[in-house]
Amino acid sequence: MAKPITYVGLDVHKDTIAVALAASGLRGEVREYGKIPNTPAALKALAVKLAPAGRDLRFCYEAGPCGYGIQRQLSGAGHECAVVAPSLIPRKPGQRIKTDRRDAINLAKLHRAGELTPVWVPDQAHEAIRDVVRARQAAVRSLRQARQQLSGFLLRHGRHYHRPAWTQLHRRWLASLKFDQAVHHIVLEDCIAAVEAAMARRDRLEAHIEAVLPEWSLAPVVEALQALRGVRLVAAATLVAELGDITRFTNPRQLMAYLGLVPSEHSSGRTRRQGGITKAGNGAARRMLIEAAWSYRFPARIAREQLLRQERLAKPIRDIAWKAQERLCRRYRKLARTGKQPTVITAAIARELAGFVWAIAKQVQPMAT
Repeated sequence: MAKPITYVGLDVHKDTIAVALAASGLRGEVREYGKIPNTPAALKALAVKLAPAGRDLRFCYEAGPCGYGIQRQLSGAGHECAVVAPSLIPRKPGQRIKTDRRDAINLAKLHRAGELTPVWVPDQAHEAIRDVVRARQAAVRSLRQARQQLSGFLLRHGRHYHRPAWTQLHRRWLASLKFDQAVHHIVLEDCIAAVEAAMARRDRLEAHIEAVLPEWSLAPVVEALQALRGVRLVAAATLVAELGDITRFTNPRQLMAYLGLVPSEHSSGRTRRQGGITKAGNGAARRMLIEAAWSYRFPARIAREQLLRQERLAKPIRDIAWKAQERLCRRYRKLARTGKQPTVITAAIARELAGFVWAIAKQVQPMAT
């Protein structure tokens, strides 16, 4: 005889968790349980109270800033717990009232109906790599902002540099600038210091990424992806950290859709309209592929740096990388001849590049943990 099932919806916040229960069956009772503190002890007590002998509990909550600790605790205790994608939760257009109680009840109902889409949950080691990769992304944003502030200050005061910026020559030019007001020298020095601090932070985090990668179970995948043109260490680490186990996608099209690189569509009847890419899913991984796609505007060739990265890789991986380069370089030139905008071309190249990323990931076995 099958165990009776209780579906438990959790609306998770920093300090509290709103709980709702839904009995199995289409007409099963749905009720509010109440609120509990967001602590491991309170969660353990809830699971014990709701799971008398012979009853199966199936929890769910939305992915969010509180992370995966709840999922790991409940799964470790032997309960099924799904972390669901908030953007894919069905919502009634006319619903204008939102409370924690309603959210928990809605989650329990939808979980029972099978209408929720779970996200992939990384293990703790993978989450640690993802954290340092995202810290590096934040450092890059800070560096870009600091450079923009310095450029804006110079523009306001009529100081123009007509050569490539942020080189040693550019730094010497900055050091030679003179202003009538002494305060402007203070502002300039502060802007330069902010840029240098942001650069040091970025470089430090990139060194940390390089240092911790060899111990990661997915390090072989990171190494293999560097066979692709335009995908160096940081780009490969970011892709794998953000995507996780790429082989969980059953075909390349699933990966392309997850990355938001497929065209949007609004069709009805005989009318079919396609727009720009959906930009759904993981934006950090999508940006890395877009940046890599720019390198395919040049003719296909294996540069010395890329050759060194491929030395220790298996021949099937090198063959896939060369096939990608031949195809994508040819396709870039073909699209450019039709007059397509560069942004449209790079999005198309990035979409196909995602397929080659999937193909290489399928060739690699992660390290045993």
